[in-house]
This record gives sequence, structure tokens and C-alpha cells, in this order.
Amino acid sequence: MVSQLIQNILKGMDVRQSLSSLKAAIKEEENYKKAKELLGDAKAVADLLDDSDPKVRKNAAALLGDLKAKEQADALYHAYKKEGQMFVRSIYLKALAKTDASPYIPMLKEQYDALIQYKPKEEEKKHVSEELRALEQILRQQENTSHTFSGWNKKLLIFLTTGPAFQEVTGKQLSGEKISYNSLGVRAVVDNLRDVVKIRTFRELLFPLAIKEEITTDSKPQETGAALISSNLLALLEKCHKEPGPFYFRLEVRCGMDLKERSLYAKKAAHTLEELSGRKLVNSTDDYEFEVRLLAGKEGKLHGFLKMNTIPMERFFYRVHIISASIHPSLAALLMELSAPYLKERGNVLDPCCGVGTMLVERCKKIPAGEVYGVDIYGEAIAGAKENIKLAGISANLIKRDYFEFQHKYLFDEIIANLPMRGKKTKEEQDMFYRDFFKKSKEHLVKGGIMVLYCNENAFVKKQLRLHPEFHLVKEFEIRPKDGFTLSIIRAGE
Repeated sequence: MVSQLIQNILKGMDVRQSLSSLKAAIKEEENYKKAKELLGDAKAVADLLDDSDPKVRKNAAALLGDLKAKEQADALYHAYKKEGQMFVRSIYLKALAKTDASPYIPMLKEQYDALIQYKPKEEEKKHVSEELRALEQILRQQENTSHTFSGWNKKLLIFLTTGPAFQEVTGKQLSGEKISYNSLGVRAVVDNLRDVVKIRTFRELLFPLAIKEEITTDSKPQETGAALISSNLLALLEKCHKEPGPFYFRLEVRCGMDLKERSLYAKKAAHTLEELSGRKLVNSTDDYEFEVRLLAGKEGKLHGFLKMNTIPMERFFYRVHIISASIHPSLAALLMELSAPYLKERGNVLDPCCGVGTMLVERCKKIPAGEVYGVDIYGEAIAGAKENIKLAGISANLIKRDYFEFQHKYLFDEIIANLPMRGKKTKEEQDMFYRDFFKKSKEHLVKGGIMVLYCNENAFVKKQLRLHPEFHLVKEFEIRPKDGFTLSIIRAGE
């Protein structure tokens, strides 16, 4: 097939379609190698960049890019310079990006600056936008476009997401002004962000945007983009970074629209942001440093937030391995913050279903521990835990074993556990698990010791407390009431 298509191209037979078919065929590795072998330096394809049919020129340029024909970079650049059809120009640039654009960077930068200043007609806007995007791709490959966050000591309005409960736990750790709470987290004005990023109990650090004109889910995407550009979005980015724009971002809309509708809405709003900012803001869904997030509130009102991925977040640097059942570290930190009054400094700690070690790390980060043991039946989890815990700088004994077969010479002061969810187990099987768990834990806990249990099967916990009078419930926290997740602090009898 490849041979025939190349023969067609060389003989000038059905060239446009043959180029297109060959481009599709070489997506398979074997066909790619065959085409490279038969076409050599691909000059025969490059010669078609002078064809009178713009669609032939377009297909030829695209094929040269997919072949990564570096020998034809000069041909691509000069064809781009003289191309009069706007719909073809971006294709040359995309192909050039896959070959070698480095010799042409100064000229391409001049073209980019000129195109920024150009006021396209309505029918030209789509093609000019595509050309600008292709130029940006090349320039980003050759230039360092990353930004350095410099807003550490500036007065900033922030929002820390924490979930629907215990926002005050995070708020009390803030040394800021105008601290307030809502169902999603904590809002505050701070002037030392270095202290903020050390707090372990929030999930995300966002910056609320001051949107002057109200926008809703009924607003047109162009209106939303205009409202965002008239907010403090660009000023905030410039205030907090050493380097100037362009700032590469993605825009996300969280509302009741379906996925396809939200994606289209975000794309159109982002395009307006690019246009009205003079491309100081550039939409880049795959390679971005900033996230603009729109959240729908009451009556569909859209609230804007900015997330800066340029801010180094080192709280959970240790967590390089996760499994599907892994707890989020900010949640584990919250559980340990709530449990702190009941934990023992230098106490010996056991996690009987430790997973990748997140609960153990956050326990030790909150209060220094003595001997630390983690047990899990899954070898993948234990392997991940060993590396995570090592990175966290914590000494722990990690054992691949079923907790119900675990033996140890001395007792533990604390048993902490993010208990496994029921999954495919029947109610009877889960009931038996909790029965065995309490029985086994009794063997390993000192008198007066503490169990810190997090699960969404609180009824089973309560049943075992009734059946085991040697344990009593000290404190209970409803962490996620909607989903039934509860933190139970349980003490063993003295």
C-alpha cells in the first residue's frame, strides 16, 4: 500500500489524495519505516510545496512534518514565507516544529509580533489564530517561557479548598486577615504565602478573581471571556511573577452542562481571553502553568478562581506512589490534626492496612512517633510505601502480610487505619472483617491505647464497640456526612 501511494505521488497521479492516504498510513510504525526508506530525504514531497493546488501544498507540508524530514526544514520555511492561502500557513509551521525550526527563530519571532498587531477581518480570524498558535508552539520549543513565582510577601486574597467539613481546622492555622468560611473551604487575605503552603490540611490553593460584571451559565462564552479579562486576572499574574507574559493557561468550567457543552464553552471563552489580552494570555490545554476555573454557584452565577502551578508545593513531595485506594494526603493530614489531642508523643504506631504509607507519614509529621509499623496484604502497596516513607525521612518497618496473620513481640500505643471499603464484599463479609479487626487489634494495643479509624461503615464500628466493652468511643467526627465517612477515636480499657 505504502509503495503504491508513493509511486502515485512520484508519477503525479491523484497526488492530493495519495498524500493524505500516505499520511494516515504512516501512523503505523512499519509503514512509517517503509515510507522513510522509499522517500529518502523526502525531496520529492518537498517539491510539491510549489504545486498550484493549495490543498496539495497543505497535504505535502503535513506529510513532511509527520515524516520528521529535517532535510526539508528550509523548504518548509520558505514555502511558509511565500504562502498566500491563510488556511495553509499554520500547517507549514506545525510541520516545521516537527523538523528543525531553530535557524528561523528570529524571523518567526518577528512574524509573530507582526501578527499580534494585525487586525484580521472576520473571515480571517480563525486562520490567523491557528497561525499564531503554531508560531507559539515553535517559540515555546526554543525559548524558556516558564514563570517564576515572586508573590511570597505580597498581600493576596486566597482561597483554600478543604471540603464541606472542618474548614476551621485549616482556618486556625492561618495568620491572615478577613478569614471566612463556606462549604468549599477558607477565604483569607494573607501577606506571607510561604507560611500558607506549609499548611497540610487544605487540598488546593486558589486565588479568587474580582469579576466586575456578573456572569452566569446563561452568559455567552464571549461575555465570560470579556468579564475575565476585565477582572484582576492578568494583573494578578503580572504582580506575582518575575517574567512577563505570555501566560499559558487552561480554562475549566464546572457547572451543570454536559462535558461536550462545557468543553466548547471553555474553548470559546478562552479564545476571547487570548484575543482581548493581546495574547498575553494563551490557551494551552496540554502544557500550561495556570488554571482559570469557573464554578457555578446559586442560580448559575459563575465565580472565577486562578490556580498558579508556578507556586512550589512541597507538602506532599514524598508521595510518588499511589494505588486506587490511596487516601489524599490533605485528608490524612486533617484526620491526624483532629486526632492530635489523643496521640502519644514517641508512641509506637501500627497501621494494619497502610497502603502506600500516607496515613503513617502524616501521623509522624504531626507528632513524633517511636517505632512505626505498616502492614498491608498487597505487595504493590508495600513497595510504594517503602519509597514514599523513605522520601518523607521517616523510619518505619513495612511488612507485606495479612493483618490477621501479623505477630509482634510488643504492644502498640496507637493503631491508625484508613479501613478498606466494602467493594464487592457482602454485608456479612464486611461484618466479619470488622469483627476480626477489633479482635486482632485487641491483641496489639496497650491498655489505654488509641485506635484512630477512618471508614464509611460506622454502623459496623458501633456494633463492635457494643460487643467489645473493653473499647470505648472517645470522639467521633463526621468527615464526609453525605458519603458516610467518619473518624472514630477509640480507647482501649485501662
